Amino acid sequence: MHIFRRLVLAAVVGCLAGCASALFLTLLAQTTLLFQSHTWLLYLLPVSGALIAWVYQRYGQRAVAGNNLILEQIHAPQGDGVPFRMMPLVLGATLLTHLGGGSAGREGTAVQMGGSIAGAIARWLRLTPSDTRMMLMAGISAGFGSIFGTPLAGMVFGMEVLTVGGIRYRALLPCLVAAFVGDWTVQYLQVSHLHYHVLTVPAVTPLLVGQLVLAGFVFAGASVLFSEGTHWVSHITSHYIPQPVWRAVVGGMVVIVVTWGIGNYDYNGLSLPLLQQAFVPNGVVWWGFLLKIILTALTLGFGFKGGEVTPLFVIGAMLGSSLALIFQLPTDFMAALGFIAVFAAAANTPLACIVMAVELFGGGPLVGVAITTLVAYVSSGHRGIYLAQRVMHAKSDDEVLDVIDMPLREVRGIEGGRWRAHLSRWRNRQRE
Repeated sequence: MHIFRRLVLAAVVGCLAGCASALFLTLLAQTTLLFQSHTWLLYLLPVSGALIAWVYQRYGQRAVAGNNLILEQIHAPQGDGVPFRMMPLVLGATLLTHLGGGSAGREGTAVQMGGSIAGAIARWLRLTPSDTRMMLMAGISAGFGSIFGTPLAGMVFGMEVLTVGGIRYRALLPCLVAAFVGDWTVQYLQVSHLHYHVLTVPAVTPLLVGQLVLAGFVFAGASVLFSEGTHWVSHITSHYIPQPVWRAVVGGMVVIVVTWGIGNYDYNGLSLPLLQQAFVPNGVVWWGFLLKIILTALTLGFGFKGGEVTPLFVIGAMLGSSLALIFQLPTDFMAALGFIAVFAAAANTPLACIVMAVELFGGGPLVGVAITTLVAYVSSGHRGIYLAQRVMHAKSDDEVLDVIDMPLREVRGIEGGRWRAHLSRWRNRQRE
């Protein structure tokens, strides 16, 4: 009976999260069209940022932590849990970010809406801490699966995103039910998702495997550049502009200047046209992935709201498209591999991403996806976009520090200190 109750609650969470995702996708599509039709809205981005920061400062409280708050509440529940105010706040803030041309995604918004719905139900029913954890994980699965139309990936993502190197199988059935109900709800409401086609898959040969291993290292580098760049911008701007409202105003101005420098609006917002062009030979410029990294890191680092995943899709697909020219491989094949591998390395969720690849692209490129994704995941180190993730298993056997059950934000500090020590010793030897 206890299991049956959990599954019923997971279905309720999935249905409500699916409704929220359908509403969000519909509003986001209209917002994107509005910006594309009236690009002068870019000059209102500082105003949008100021409004977002003021509202979060006045009403957000703990909700400002976003996805990391949900992960922290699953690991170690404290206080009143995930506040329901997170849902309307992140929905409105993400739409304002996209209305002004900020470069951001949508996964973070969907996950936060799913988590806030699950948290509200848990408080209303006075669930036990164990059941509350289950519901929060189900909320993550429902939000992720419904926003991308990938329920199986959503199920795995909800269990895998909590830790580096581990999966919480205890929540398997609730996450499965919530993800599928969420996706079915979006389909029932007739909200569509983008579809991708990989028509050309090369035969697996030793040469191809070697090329894919090299590509995996490159994709890992892009993921680290994105995650560390975003964290660095956030750290520097918080230090020098501690007032959130003024920080967002300055950030909006910086995004405007960078957009001027780029010379077009292709890299603002979701950049879905760029994503589709990356699957076509010579559809994007080779340095385009760097421009998307810069603009997204600035947008999110200065405090604007939205997800990281769709920008990571765009970055990975464009980088894969460029590597296709170097390796003389099919463009759509390499774009699909980059699409998945860069996200997997940044989110530390390789299994969820491999499953997502099958749901989005079919089984054809599965071998290539698995090779590049696993290489990118392992070689990216203990870095990532979710600093509240905890390390269950270190990524390499030569890890000399005990990082087990430590959040990524602490691991990054330890490893950063180690690299600074190595650099200092190298400089001393050079002086000698």
